[in-house]
Parts: sequence; C-alpha cells; structure tokens
Amino acid sequence: MIRRLVERAYRSLPVVRELMQVRDAIGHEIGILRALHLTRLLEFEAAHHPRYGDPRRLLRYGHQVHSQGGVDGILHEIFRRIGETDRTFVEIGVGDGTENNTAFLLVRGWSGFWIDRGASFRRTLARHGVGGDRVRGEVAFVRRETIAALFARLGVPAEFDLLSIDVDQNTYYVWEALKEYRPRVVAIEYNAAIPADVDWKVAYDGERVWDESQNFGASLKALEILGRERGYALVGCDFAGTDAFFVRDDLVGDRFLAPFTAENHYEPVRYQWLHRWGHRRGLLDVAAPLPRRRDT
Repeated sequence: MIRRLVERAYRSLPVVRELMQVRDAIGHEIGILRALHLTRLLEFEAAHHPRYGDPRRLLRYGHQVHSQGGVDGILHEIFRRIGETDRTFVEIGVGDGTENNTAFLLVRGWSGFWIDRGASFRRTLARHGVGGDRVRGEVAFVRRETIAALFARLGVPAEFDLLSIDVDQNTYYVWEALKEYRPRVVAIEYNAAIPADVDWKVAYDGERVWDESQNFGASLKALEILGRERGYALVGCDFAGTDAFFVRDDLVGDRFLAPFTAENHYEPVRYQWLHRWGHRRGLLDVAAPLPRRRDT
C-alpha cells in the first residue's frame, strides 16, 4: 500500500509525468513505423521478393482478426486451397477466447473444442451466447500422458478440420501423444530461437510451465520430423516466427510450396510484430453454425 502511494506521488511530479508522456509518444511512433514497414513488405514488396514471391508460399496471406499475428489469414488461405469438411476445430491453449487461432473460425460458423488451464474463455463464450453445442470447453492442465484420454472423453472425432496447439512449454509432446487423431490441418507453436536445421526439443516434464525464457517447445526441424512421421507436410510459418502450419499428405498436391522442410519455411524471431493493429481486441458477433459437408 505504501509502495503504491509513493509510486503515485512520484508519477505525479511534473518532470516525471512529462518524461512518461515523451516515452509513450515515442513508443506510439515506433509502433506506427513498424506497421508501415510490415505493410510495405507484405502488401507491396512480397510479390517481387525472391523468397516470398511464389504465390504458394503462405506468409503473404497473413491477416489478423482474432489471432495474435497473421494466423487468421493463413488458415483462411489453407482451407481455401484444400476445402473444408466438418468445420470442426480443436484448440489447446485458447487464453480468454478473444485472441487465439480459432476464434475467427467460430464467428464464421465453425464449431469445436477449446481447452485451456484457465477458465476465462468460459466468460467470453457466455457473454456472446455461445453454448456447448458450438464450443465444448474444458479447463485442464494438458499433459502428454492425459491429452488423448481427454480428447476421447470430450468426443473429439478421429478426423476433423483443424488442430491448434499452443501450450508454450510441452507443445511438441502434446502433438506426439495424439497419434490416433488425424486432423486435416495442424497449427502449432515453434521455437524460432533455434536455427532451421537443428532438431531440438525441451526435456519433457509434465508439471513444467513456461518460465518466459527461450527454453520452451521445439524447433521447427523437430516438428517437421514429427509431422513427416505422422503423414503431414510442413507448408509454411507466420511472419512473426511463432506458428507453423502442417497439412496432411493426402491433401497437399501441388497447392503448397515444396520442399516441405524447416529450411524452406522457417521464419526467424520477429515477436516485435505481435501487436493488435487497429481497435482493441474483442470477439466478433458469432454467426449461426454452418452446415457440415464432406467436399474438398
């Protein structure tokens, strides 16, 4: 209590207040410059860039609605190419439900399963009138040893459209444990601090949580190898170097850019681009569920 009073008094000093205003103004200008640079690169220069010019490369389709970075747009493009079937998602690590990889699919009529160790997403769903017929939510701390049983209890189908995994620490091992499930697309967090050609993953500990260091998850190469063993091709990554995208081998064809390797699709750490562009985040109005279909 005393500390807060001292801090409040300190911040009220004219010189300190002016310095803080200058700091905030500089930060705002830097954010604008970053946005302009990214816009120029992805919207005006990518088509002519030797790496990003091929239209089969997914990065140029990045777009943010509810995702942390450009994942919404990349997933939209993937399903534009391969088609949708049951329009079912499963996301592990959804936060409060307003910023994740499947919220935009939900508001467009998809349905599925949300799993997170925190319960705040339940309030978001209730606030928007989304019931269990659209999203079956589970509050659980996910472990390699229990995730398959949890899927079975929730009634996750063996085959569905999208699996998204972002549990920070043990992401690799969660996917490894789901060998009985065959989603058509997998979006998964990777550790871009590790070079593209290095096969590395954090030592497994079911009780361990991320300590906010770079010692987490797995390298893109490790995920590439695991995906290949499971029958998936690495088809791209987002610009910020956070999410990798895998498509099941039977759906790839000539729709994506080969070779499907970490060396080809790796994007380095660019976490400075993970900002909410535009208005503050909030879940869009949720559309009625779309009819399920089986065409591709």
